[in-house]
Amino acid sequence: MLRNEDYQNDYMAEDGDMSDFVEDVDEEENDDDNQNIEVHDTMTDTTAAQARTGKDIQGIPWKRLNITRDNYRRTRLEQYRNYENVPLSGDEVDKICKQKPKGGSYYEFFHNTRAVRTTILHFQLRNLVWATSKHDVYLMSNYSIMHWSSLSQNLTEILNFSGHVAPTEKHAGSLLEGFTQTQISTLAVNDGFLVAGGFQGELACKRLDKQGVSFCTRTTYEENAITNAIEIYDALSGGMHFMASNNDCGVREYDMDGFQLVNHFHFPWPVNHTSLSPDRKLIAIVGDHLDGLLVDSTTGKMAATVEGHLDYSFATAWHPDGKIFATGNQDKTCRVWDVRNLANPVSVLKGNMGAVRSVRFSSDGQFLVVAEPADFVHVYNTKLNYEKRQEIDFFGEISGVSVSPDDETLYIGVWDRTYASLLQFNKRHKYGYLDSFV
Repeated sequence: MLRNEDYQNDYMAEDGDMSDFVEDVDEEENDDDNQNIEVHDTMTDTTAAQARTGKDIQGIPWKRLNITRDNYRRTRLEQYRNYENVPLSGDEVDKICKQKPKGGSYYEFFHNTRAVRTTILHFQLRNLVWATSKHDVYLMSNYSIMHWSSLSQNLTEILNFSGHVAPTEKHAGSLLEGFTQTQISTLAVNDGFLVAGGFQGELACKRLDKQGVSFCTRTTYEENAITNAIEIYDALSGGMHFMASNNDCGVREYDMDGFQLVNHFHFPWPVNHTSLSPDRKLIAIVGDHLDGLLVDSTTGKMAATVEGHLDYSFATAWHPDGKIFATGNQDKTCRVWDVRNLANPVSVLKGNMGAVRSVRFSSDGQFLVVAEPADFVHVYNTKLNYEKRQEIDFFGEISGVSVSPDDETLYIGVWDRTYASLLQFNKRHKYGYLDSFV
């Protein structure tokens, strides 16, 4: 993963930020100093009922702006700069791959919450939104980890890393002095545990049912130390474990009882993302290399190489059947693989304008959610062999996507100077029902 923060602004879609398009105001009718009103001053949440009557899901008042939605979309598609480590990898994909047909309708818009302002620290790391139920979401907002309840409409700060954070429990290897002004690069929440990873290799672990932080550590003191991804899971040996992928080329596994290091595997290149197979036997590993790896989860020894992408990868996910997994790459594709035959991908899913930064399978395995860096989230129907997709179209950088454990809700974090928010989509059912939070 890239270390140089100078690339941050070049590859975040701020050049066409919505705040650049202020409302058209008749100067003859407004002679005061405030005649150019920023659009966010008049913005509110958007509900499903309002969207059905024509309101933009993000509340963007297109009729009052000096550009139409279609023209702005066209501008974004033309001007968006996809970051590539391998020059022209996206162009090469455009020559050989076609997008899957649109037309799927699996999740429908339910609510856009403007009070929840998700943020992004590093432009390549987009795993900062986690749903633990259809009503509960954890996310990053500047230095704070926040909890949002769509049921009670309450936004609560869980941890604030702008000051000093230190553990309240004593465990071997824990940094009792803690951290100060920690920049959180990645996040994971599962089964009552929260783990946050920092820009300097920091790890902070919290039990959600207890006050304070349970464990703090630095995985490495090397300069190239960014924590790129974290996964929390139940281990075969019992209890909860988590795995941290790091820019120092390491993958580390910790237990979450005493927070002790269980395994430390080293690879030839920075590891951007890992995910453990449902049977806990294989780890899918991707990083700063064209190829991905499948390795034995106990020994770290390579079981297979995954070849086909044209650039570096930043996302992995397993289908619950344990045979299928997906990888997301800066070549603008998500590729779906079958462990029984890795010679060719099951499917190549091409995005609209940027790298695939996040991939998620639904718990029932019916859907694969694929997020680009900005503006587009695609939902593929696995039962139709990934040949049909729903395209969710909006404006803003994507801080993360998460499907609730019961698959009923899809949350999308949107970062934008004006229209930052949390988008909520609910799973469609064959029967109709009233808009309800329950």
